[in-house]
Amino acid sequence: MSLHALRLTAVCVGVVTSLTVFAQPAQTPRTEPPAPELASGYKEKKLAVATRYMVAAAHPLAVDAGLKMLERGGSAIDAAIAVQMVLNLVEPQASGIGGGAFIMHFDAKQKSTVAYNGRETAPMAATPALFLDNDGKPMRFQEAVVGGRSVGVPGLLRVVEMAHARHGKLPWATLFEPAIALAEHGFALSPRVQTHLVNEKILPRDARASAYFYLPDGTAKPVGTILKNPQFAAVLKRIAREGPDAFYTGSLAREMVAAVRGHATNPGTLTEADLLGYRARSGEPLCAPYRSYRICSMPPPGGGLTVLGILQTLERFDLKSVRPGSTEAVHLFAEAGRLAFADRERFLGDERFTPVPMAGLMDTGYIRGRSALIRPEKSMGRAEAGTPETARVSMADGDALEFPSTSHISVVDGDGNAVSMTTTIESFFGSKIFVHGFLLNNQLTDFSMIPSSNGLRVANAVYPGKQPRSAMSPTLVFDADKRLHMVIGSPGGPPIINYVAKALVATLDWGMDIQTAISMPNFGSRNGPTEIEKGTYYENLIGPLKSMGHEVRTIDLTSGLHGIMRTSTGWQGGADPRREGIAKGK
Repeated sequence: MSLHALRLTAVCVGVVTSLTVFAQPAQTPRTEPPAPELASGYKEKKLAVATRYMVAAAHPLAVDAGLKMLERGGSAIDAAIAVQMVLNLVEPQASGIGGGAFIMHFDAKQKSTVAYNGRETAPMAATPALFLDNDGKPMRFQEAVVGGRSVGVPGLLRVVEMAHARHGKLPWATLFEPAIALAEHGFALSPRVQTHLVNEKILPRDARASAYFYLPDGTAKPVGTILKNPQFAAVLKRIAREGPDAFYTGSLAREMVAAVRGHATNPGTLTEADLLGYRARSGEPLCAPYRSYRICSMPPPGGGLTVLGILQTLERFDLKSVRPGSTEAVHLFAEAGRLAFADRERFLGDERFTPVPMAGLMDTGYIRGRSALIRPEKSMGRAEAGTPETARVSMADGDALEFPSTSHISVVDGDGNAVSMTTTIESFFGSKIFVHGFLLNNQLTDFSMIPSSNGLRVANAVYPGKQPRSAMSPTLVFDADKRLHMVIGSPGGPPIINYVAKALVATLDWGMDIQTAISMPNFGSRNGPTEIEKGTYYENLIGPLKSMGHEVRTIDLTSGLHGIMRTSTGWQGGADPRREGIAKGK
C-alpha cells in the first residue's frame, strides 16, 4: 500500500493511528483535477539532501542559478540575488524588480541575525482616501488593482543591494549573469505560468505584455514556448554595470513613472522623487522561544508577529501527543489562528506610523490569557482582538485585500550562512503594467481600503511613505545550542502565516522531515471559517469539526513553502508539491 493511501485510511473520522506513517515524504491524494491557481498541479517532491550547501526556490532554473553562485564561492545572499533575478523571468507573475522583499539573514561566523526590509512604500502624494470612490466607499478590488493607482515604490533592488554590501562575496555584476543569459537566449514557458496567462483577463490589454506573453490572436503562448526577453536583459545589464541607481534614476525611472501616471483608466501618483528617495531598512528580527527552539521572523509590517502568536498560543498544549491529521490537531491550530489573526487585523501595520504593541502582544501573561480562550471541545467562532498592555492607541479593524501570489527563497551556503527571503509583486501579474520586460507591483492594495471605522483610525491605512502590512514571514529557527536549525517561508497571501506555522509545528512537534511537513495538507483559520485544503484527506474531518462548532470551508490552499533543515550529516531540503520549485544542494 502506498504511503498516501496509508495516510488516507488512517484518518477517516479524525484519528491517526501512528506517527510512523509520516516518516517519508507523503503524497496528498486529490479527488478532482487541480484548480486553476494550482496551474502545474500537485506533483510530489522527494526530500533533498546535501552536506555542504542548499537552495530551495520556486523554479529549477532559479535554483540552478543560485547553486552556480555557491559553486563559485558565493555567499547565501549572492545565491539568493541570482535566484531572484531568474525568478523575475521564469515566474514573472509572482515577484521581480518591480516589487519588494523581506530578507532574514543569518551570519554563521558572527552568530547574528538581521531582518532586511525592502517592502514597497506609498508615494508621497498618496492619501488615506486612495481607494475610496467618489461616494467615499471602498473601490472594488479589480478597479483598485489594475493600473497605476496600486503601484508602490519598488524596494527589491535597494534591499538586496544593502544585504549584498554587508554579506556578499561575489561581485555584484556576477549575480546577474544567469538571468541575463536566460533573457537573451530564451527559456521554456512553464505549465504554471501558462495556466495563469490563460486565466488572466486584464494583462492582454497591455500591448507590451500581450506581445511578450500572447499570440497575435490573443491566446496565451503554449507550454514549452521559448521566451526571450531582450528588453529585460538590457535592464539587467545596466543594473549589473551601474548598480540599482540605474533603476531608481534616469530614463528607466522616467519610463516607470510615465507608465504609472499615464495609465489610461487608473493613473497613480508615483514620481521620480519617490523612486530616488526610497531607502531599504535593516534591524533586529522578531524572536521568541518555542519549546526548546528559538524562532526568528520578520517584524511589522511583516507577518512574523502573527506566526509567533500562533506558536506561543499553542505552546501550552502537548502537541507531540496530538496526532497529525486528527480533528484535535486542526481544531487547536485553527483556534490559535483565530486569536492571532484577530490581533493582526486590529494592531498591525507600519510601526513607523502606527504604534504596534509588540511587547504586549508577546507578553507571556497576555499569551496565557489568550490561549485560555481555546476550549478543547468547542470552537470559539470568531475571535475578538485582545487588549495588550502596551497598546497606546485605540484602533479599528481594517479590510485589506491580500492575494496569493509572491515567491520564497531559502538558501544555506558552505559557511553555514543562511537567507530566508520572501519576495512579491503582490497579486498575480501585479498592477498589470509591463515596463521594459518586467511587471510593476500592485502592493498598495495591501493597505486597508478604509482609513477609519467608527471614528477610530485603521492601523493599516494608507499614508505617504508608509509600507502596507504584509503576511510575508521569512523565518529562521535555532536549536537549544543556538545553531541554525531551519530556514523556511512561503508565498500565498494571508495564509502564508498558517503555512509557515504548519511547517514549524510539523517539524518541531511532530518530528517530520522538511519535505513531509511541506507536503502535508494545509489547514487553519484566519479568524473566519476553518479552512481545509481542497481535495485532501483532511476533508474527512469536516463532519467532526462541524460538530465542534466550526464553520468549515474547503479551498485551494496553494502554499509555496521552500525549506531547509539541519541533519546530523548536513542539510535536508523541501519544495512545495503545489508549485514548480525544487530543493537541491551538494
